[in-house]
Amino acid sequence: MKERGADILTARRRRIITIIFSVIAAGISGYFFMLMQSRAPYMHIIFYLVLGLSIIVVAYMVLWTLGANEKYSRPAAIMRRCYFICLAVGLAGFLTFQGLIISGATTEEADVDAVIVLGAGLRNGTPSLVLRTRLNAAVEYLKTQGDIPVIVAGGLGQGETITEAEAMFRYLSARGVDENLIWKEKESTNTHENLTFSLALMEENGMDVENARVAVVSNEFHLYRAKLIAEKAGLDAVGVAAETPGVFLRILYYFREAFALASEVLL
Repeated sequence: MKERGADILTARRRRIITIIFSVIAAGISGYFFMLMQSRAPYMHIIFYLVLGLSIIVVAYMVLWTLGANEKYSRPAAIMRRCYFICLAVGLAGFLTFQGLIISGATTEEADVDAVIVLGAGLRNGTPSLVLRTRLNAAVEYLKTQGDIPVIVAGGLGQGETITEAEAMFRYLSARGVDENLIWKEKESTNTHENLTFSLALMEENGMDVENARVAVVSNEFHLYRAKLIAEKAGLDAVGVAAETPGVFLRILYYFREAFALASEVLL
């Protein structure tokens, strides 16, 4: 009877701890969700990171709690093994995709016929910090290429009054890029559309897209996937890497990009 009473007490304690932790995790996730809804910079990445980690930990604690109940101890043990197998497979996949991302995070030397700068959001009508790094990389790269068109790709974001393409046009022209060589692709909302619509814009301007080579400018974490999408769109593309500012931002974006790349490759 004493042992049975101790088992019941242990099960209750585990259940209480799990409930408390779940409420705390839900509260923290909810807080970051509200920050994301308020469009605080980079909160969309932090929210999904916090939410994912919360789900992983809470799932284990639920299994830990079930393990203290004699009725569920055996299935809980089996589910714990499955849990750790899934965690190991997920980690292996994550590291594999990180390796691919890192392998593509460099600028490739090549003569090109056009440059495409991928959009990355605005802050109060001006390029965000990440987008500025792409535009600055494009300015430096254009110095090595002569007079070729540069396509600025990005549509109208939520709450913005001008398109990303227009803001990028203003930024580049203010830094000496010939306005007549800046082509604005103003309809896209994601990388797929950036590149597909840019291809259409090149065709509209009389470029022989089948024999043209383009340089895709993006941050180093994004280049591998961007080139993959460019190839699917029918573009012969090389990458121009813009360095993501700050270690914290770099970690966040590399983390998110692994899942974006997995979605691109597997789905």
